[in-house]
Amino acid sequence: MAEPVMLITGASRGIGAASARAAAAAGYRLALLARTADALAPLVDELGDDALALPCDITDWPALSAAVQQVEDHFGRLDAAFANAGLSLETSFLGNGGADPEQWRDMVLTNVYGAAITARAALPALTRTSGHLLLTGSNAGRGIRPGSLYSATKWAVTGLAQNIRAECVGTGVRVTLVQPGMVETEMTAAAQDVPKLRAEDIANTVLYALGQLPGVDVNEVIIRPVGQDPNR
Repeated sequence: MAEPVMLITGASRGIGAASARAAAAAGYRLALLARTADALAPLVDELGDDALALPCDITDWPALSAAVQQVEDHFGRLDAAFANAGLSLETSFLGNGGADPEQWRDMVLTNVYGAAITARAALPALTRTSGHLLLTGSNAGRGIRPGSLYSATKWAVTGLAQNIRAECVGTGVRVTLVQPGMVETEMTAAAQDVPKLRAEDIANTVLYALGQLPGVDVNEVIIRPVGQDPNR
């Protein structure tokens, strides 16, 4: 059997890049999606011939569906898709600081619509391989975060994963929602003096879910750094 193929959105940095490295070490061939080729170039150079760069706006349905088709054309199959791309902004509904509401649209489109159409684009291919869909949720999508639209988008991803899993019953496709706590990335740089996970810790969780026997579906994983306040 040929080496399995995995597609990762938001692959140029953070959790996406760490997951690409871990998957490559586990024998996966990779389709890496990010907004620009320049952002992907260092990682593709590092991973070599089994990594395909696919510059793509994951909120653009024609571009995203074409990218998934390109993966099948290039590799002949798709075994796993990781809807990981995300955006975080500080928000306030009372107007007490945070990003301007004009900026909110990109976060909602990336975190919710982007994840949804990544699933829609990839699932037909995944049903042909009894493959695996993974989505990056968040600990923030499990509780109340005052004024946080980001938290609300991750609540939506939680529901999205559950609804996709329900529709995939009988297809052989597994669906895993990975819900990290605080991770050391560009999005959390402002949060100082709090425990954080490394992106590699989340990548290891992704590989754990992928590595289960075919009859085992890891539905949800919550992973936090030791000592994190669960309300953050």
